[in-house]
Amino acid sequence: MDLNSLRKCIDETDDEILRLFIKRMELCRSVADYKKEHSLPVLQGGREAEIIDRVRGASPDDLKDGSAALFSNIMDISKCLQQKKLRKDDKRLTAKQFSPEKAQSIGCQGVAGANSEAAAKKLFGSAPIRFYRDFEDVFKAVESGEVDFGILPIQNSTAGSVTQTYELMAQYKFYVAAMVQVEITHALCVKKGVSHADISKVYSHPQALSQCSKYIKSAGLTPVPYTNTAAAARLVGESDENIAAICSAECAELYKLEILDKDISNATPNITRFICISKDFCADKDASVIAVSLRLPNTKGSLYRLLTKFIVSGLNLERIESKTIPGQNFEVMFYLDFSGNIGDEVVRALIYELDEELSCFNFLGNYKEIC
Repeated sequence: MDLNSLRKCIDETDDEILRLFIKRMELCRSVADYKKEHSLPVLQGGREAEIIDRVRGASPDDLKDGSAALFSNIMDISKCLQQKKLRKDDKRLTAKQFSPEKAQSIGCQGVAGANSEAAAKKLFGSAPIRFYRDFEDVFKAVESGEVDFGILPIQNSTAGSVTQTYELMAQYKFYVAAMVQVEITHALCVKKGVSHADISKVYSHPQALSQCSKYIKSAGLTPVPYTNTAAAARLVGESDENIAAICSAECAELYKLEILDKDISNATPNITRFICISKDFCADKDASVIAVSLRLPNTKGSLYRLLTKFIVSGLNLERIESKTIPGQNFEVMFYLDFSGNIGDEVVRALIYELDEELSCFNFLGNYKEIC
């Protein structure tokens, strides 16, 4: 048989596979109707394992894993279809309207002049801001209701993810109500009258030090981590030592410092994303990104099967972060952002499916990014 004949046979076989696939999906819709009528769950793990075992047993040795993967995908698609039918009218996830203009108090880490303050003002205008020493204090203030919203950095275009924020996200219950971008411009600042020759140490937040690492090295300075860029500027202004801070030009003016060098970031533009967190689930009506966190079982193909769900649902996975969980022997928590609005039944069906299937799943909110 020549190549063209073989390809013709493959096309005919593919047509038959497609016909049977469509038939199977129609049967799955009927199963969904039965489950809905009898209040049965979509996920029935014993049934899935039974099918995979049967398929593997009926396959040649060199196709056992491939057959298992094929039928796992088919069952994942089936579950997605069933969730859409079963959860169509499920309104458990209902958001309050996110109204920045009504905010009474905003929590930020640091002191006046901090980049978090700039993010808060961009999102909330003139709403009162309360400053806290640590990122964790901001989470606690939101959780207790001490403030309406908290602002925290989560990702920088130069230095990457803000690890401390992610570590705290795994410990607290909250929702992401918005995300805001702020362009960060760093300067080397000192007390008036101090020159390059007088300084050997530079203080700033670890992220800022990382974002300016090339300049720090070329200038022969010793980086000293500090709680916040604005707090570092205040420290320099109050210190009897000849030390420097990396902070914004606005901070320098606020704390009466002189700028020795401007625009010292490793790369420009240097942009930081800040999340706005709330105690209650609220979202803008035009929110376009869903945020979730989850842990996957340590089984073969679990990440692949997770990604398949997004493909089947027609939803774009915009960002994925993996963070090891302290004290959990290299166990990983995944943070995912994907396109969608909570009002979309396809989005809700996927969230309910993940919540039902995974032992550790958290819905983190539905937000719009302000650039």
